[in-house]
Amino acid sequence: MQALTPTDRFMVVFSPGATVYNAYLDGLLKARCSEKAVEVYERMKRERCRTNTETYTLMINVYGKARQATFSLWKCLHHLTEKSVLFSMITILENLFLCQLQSKQPMSAMKVFKEMQSLGCKANICTYTALVNAFAREGLCEKAEEVFEEMQQAGHEPDVYAYNALMEAYSRAGFPQAASEIFSLMQHMGCEPDRASYNILVDAYGRAGLHREAEAVFESLKRQGMAPTMKSHMLLLAAHARSGNVARCEEVMAQLHKSGLAPDTFALNAMLNAYGRAGRLGDMERLLAAMERRGTSDVGTYNVAVNAYGRAGYLERMEAAFASLERRGLAADVVTWTSRMGAYARKKEYRRCLEIFEEMVDAGCYPDAGTAKVLVAACSDERQVEQVTAIVRSMHKEAKTLFTI
Repeated sequence: MQALTPTDRFMVVFSPGATVYNAYLDGLLKARCSEKAVEVYERMKRERCRTNTETYTLMINVYGKARQATFSLWKCLHHLTEKSVLFSMITILENLFLCQLQSKQPMSAMKVFKEMQSLGCKANICTYTALVNAFAREGLCEKAEEVFEEMQQAGHEPDVYAYNALMEAYSRAGFPQAASEIFSLMQHMGCEPDRASYNILVDAYGRAGLHREAEAVFESLKRQGMAPTMKSHMLLLAAHARSGNVARCEEVMAQLHKSGLAPDTFALNAMLNAYGRAGRLGDMERLLAAMERRGTSDVGTYNVAVNAYGRAGYLERMEAAFASLERRGLAADVVTWTSRMGAYARKKEYRRCLEIFEEMVDAGCYPDAGTAKVLVAACSDERQVEQVTAIVRSMHKEAKTLFTI
């Protein structure tokens, strides 16, 4: 049996009220102890301690940060609805809205946003921009554009942050020309692009494999008298890495050093990716070893290595890179798992792909559309395709349960 902490012993002996419980929950929330906070909340209910608005506000933040099922969040709201606390409902909805944004659930955030509007809560430009950004991160450019237009209809003049958010949406969705048009529109409307605007456009062209256009925007940034930041260099590096232009990547890295900027993990990962895509695995391994020695490697670093080894057919090296994550206290994300599966899918090792898929789900990592494509690519006959289709449909149903309201 686990020993009680001094705080736990106090809570058991003195049977405190909501004020003390709320203070405890607040402390656990700040300490990022979400699971412990849920335990304390459940104890509070078992002891029939009278909860209040502050309790529910805290628990919505706890559930949001723990990325638990939306049902749990709405249970908190249900208690307040029964009490008909209108002002509290708006406060709670605002917290729920922020949690949905942080948890990358833009559709759920949109529904909460509409609920807030129905209660007479007027959104400001920051709220609209946050929603556009949420859709942008998921590459849902049509939804981002809808919110942007609604913002204008509500009488808000878009600022540089709003335009940047919409540009980001088109960039993530793979429409660099649309991002460029928004950039031009911003200038036409008298809103001066900032450094972030140029960076987004560099990224938009880079993602589409248009490295010359990305280079042109980077040079335009300098002509405007703005000094390229670490992120500017990293995005240009990534653009040339995707095109396989390792020589130019090395030049950009040299420019970065010349500017007095020490490359961060993102820039080094871009360089690592350039070596991997070009098949220069020896250079990739030397850079990876240097990053590990300096302690600058992250999940993205090993994602590059897993993907590069998998594409080259070096399965043992790929598995070793994957195992390195756990040794360094890092958790594999959906990209890591899908890249690992992809290596076996290229060899049509269907059963191995399913094994990895099960490991992925057991590890608490939720598959995405890329995972589904890899599973389909692993199929060799109609029966396997049917089996994967059933799995994908099951994933889709579960996604609806977990991520929509």
